[in-house]
Amino acid sequence: VQLQASGGGLVQPGGSLRLSCAASGSAVDINVMAWYRQSPGKQRELVAEITRGGSTKYTDSVRGRFFISRDNAKNAVHLQMNSLKPEDTAVYYCSAAYGSNINYWGNGTLVTVSS
Repeated sequence: VQLQASGGGLVQPGGSLRLSCAASGSAVDINVMAWYRQSPGKQRELVAEITRGGSTKYTDSVRGRFFISRDNAKNAVHLQMNSLKPEDTAVYYCSAAYGSNINYWGNGTLVTVSS
């Protein structure tokens, strides 16, 4: 399985971006797809995750601003990011897991929130 992320870029504070991640290969058994982010000097952190059944989880700092969605038919996951703040600046990574351990990581996509 390969994951290809896209959609990052430069946005002003308060703006929006939509990240997408498409899985290729034998992805039909993937249960959890998620977005993580990593800022310089910080550890990679979970942003949001979604199960095949549609259950979602968000880190507190993005709840109510970010929304994760999934298209099982296309093996894709999206992250709609609204009301972006400078502290959201990071490289965002998508991941895929069959169970509780992450099996695959995608390439990173840089999100920069700055005026």
